[in-house]
Amino acid sequence: MIRVYTAKSVITMNASMPRAQAVAIRDGIILETGTLESMQPWLSKFEYEIDDQFKESIIVPGLIDPHLHPSMAAVLLPTHFITAMEWKFPWGTTPATTSAEKFDERLAEAISKPTHKDLFITWGHHDLWHGAMSRERINSIEKKKPIVVWNRSFHELCMNDGALEYLGINESEVGNASQIDFEKGRFFELGLGYAIQKLNPFILDPEIFKEGLLKLKDVVHFGGQTTIADMAVGLFDFDNELNMQKLLYENEETPFRVELIAHATALIGRAGGTNEKTEQLISSLEKHNSHRLNFRKRVKLFTDGAFFAQAAQLLEPGYIDGHQGEWLSTPQQFEDIARTYWNKDYAIHVHVTGDLGLELAIDTLEKLQSEKPRFNHGFTLEHFGFSTPEQIHRLAKLGANVSANAYYVHELSDLYSNHTVGFERASSMARVGSCFREGVTTSLHSDFTMAPAQPLMSMWVAVNRINEKGDTMCAEERLTPQQGLEAITINAARVLGMDHEIGSIRAGKKADLTVLSEDPLKINPIDIKDIEVQATLFEGKVFNIDQK
Repeated sequence: MIRVYTAKSVITMNASMPRAQAVAIRDGIILETGTLESMQPWLSKFEYEIDDQFKESIIVPGLIDPHLHPSMAAVLLPTHFITAMEWKFPWGTTPATTSAEKFDERLAEAISKPTHKDLFITWGHHDLWHGAMSRERINSIEKKKPIVVWNRSFHELCMNDGALEYLGINESEVGNASQIDFEKGRFFELGLGYAIQKLNPFILDPEIFKEGLLKLKDVVHFGGQTTIADMAVGLFDFDNELNMQKLLYENEETPFRVELIAHATALIGRAGGTNEKTEQLISSLEKHNSHRLNFRKRVKLFTDGAFFAQAAQLLEPGYIDGHQGEWLSTPQQFEDIARTYWNKDYAIHVHVTGDLGLELAIDTLEKLQSEKPRFNHGFTLEHFGFSTPEQIHRLAKLGANVSANAYYVHELSDLYSNHTVGFERASSMARVGSCFREGVTTSLHSDFTMAPAQPLMSMWVAVNRINEKGDTMCAEERLTPQQGLEAITINAARVLGMDHEIGSIRAGKKADLTVLSEDPLKINPIDIKDIEVQATLFEGKVFNIDQK
């Protein structure tokens, strides 16, 4: 049977018919958009029902987050959040904590209730908001109970004496390991991997990990998303991540699909130690595909360090304090691994945060294009913190995409302006306006938990570029509301290579829709983030959302 949903307005993101009054759906597929009158050729021949439950609402294509980490979310959501920004969840709100004193107060209040058996883990600390973290500082609050303070960036953490002893970490074992400062109890970038191996029995405990993934399910639906991309499968434990997502998400009550993109460097050891063997392993992953969870010919690579941790690699003049960023792959390592996947015709997604990390990615793409020219290759720059106009011009000529985390502007631009890189570069972080002007396919993502998993919040930041102080940062890089909505629908689908199936509302596509209380293209742009997501439709099935 055909079911026709009427609406106050349907924003299709299809330039040939940008607005409609109704959507006709059969068997999870869109038959037609338009008016009840224009649909008569279908309705006069087949049984149908008119559904007016959204007649006072706005229907848009199902929102898409093309870069999110279910396993990271499952690890962090069961922790205790102490964050500089307010975080809203379906189950409640985490208040803002914006000073070192308040951070320590909240930590001291919370540690009486361990989060992971005897272990207490908190997430959200940021040096510029909360002061430098160290083993000594945590010890001053509590020395014996095992405490882990996980940085806002996710790329580093600190432990007190109790946690080091509890996890069996000692100085002789750590030795001179890269990116570990045992004296400070600090594990960062590649050193974080060592700490995670010690933490895995706790953070990947089946019941705790299950709790985290179920919370993420609620978070994704709460944000109105019908497609998300797991942009680093294997980040913790490949089998556990994949099997638990299948167990919890592959059912009729899950209102979204998950695109699975393998973390190439994390799988090297599993595959046998070479890029070539890892590619063979990744090429075989499609055998795990199901209705809602799918691997395609895509891979995740990395250049430089975390943006929130100020570990991005920068071109001159660098950081104000003179410190250097971190490489997650050395330039030669990155070129070698990128060549392996380029030559096998993969769409390559590259974590880049600083303009020097971006330069490496663009230089490598240019070299690979000269060796083996490819069209519509899907090479995508992920995060896109600092960049230059010239780099954007180059990447446009090379056919690259951008998937940006615009939330950096809201949370960090004032702090980074005053303490990290100065006003010019801080104000122009996430240059998405330039990307659109250069014709680069550009999407917005959350990298949850690096930003709220709420596409309308990402759109709001990109359209307004208002930071947490209330200042507009680099108005020239703002998107129009139309561009902002494109970035979380059709462009996000293009970045994932799925625009033939999702991202707009037209005949033949999957019936993925998001129902909003207000029109994001007509409302005052400052109010976009406050639009209520009322429901989603996943392949034609309605999933209502309780926003209370």
